[in-house]
Amino acid sequence: VQLVESGGGLVQNGGSLRLSCAASGFTFEDYNIGWFRQTPGKQREGVACISNTGGSAYYVESVKGRFTISRDNAENTVSLYLNNLKPEDSATYYCAADKEPWGVDWLEMISGDYYDMEYWGEGTLVTVFS
Repeated sequence: VQLVESGGGLVQNGGSLRLSCAASGFTFEDYNIGWFRQTPGKQREGVACISNTGGSAYYVESVKGRFTISRDNAENTVSLYLNNLKPEDSATYYCAADKEPWGVDWLEMISGDYYDMEYWGEGTLVTVFS
């Protein structure tokens, strides 16, 4: 099983990035996907999540209206579009997969501080400079 994130980099305040998460080794279309981020010395936090079909998504308040999550089940990939980036968005971004049934619990999960996801990627670093 692999989840491989890519697309991170150095970007100016107000800029944009597209992060990708490529999955292999499991039945991707059965899994809901979440994006999380973490900075050194701070707790990991949820960012967004998308249902296994791609028909529903949730975002935490701090990124709502700026980030967009999407998925392509034919390509086994999930994307996270980061727009209007701010320095406080700087972090290592991780994608993760789980089969927990989709519902409002997923919004509660990414808005909380405990993430019991089955598979995790290694992360991609985003640095936003002002």
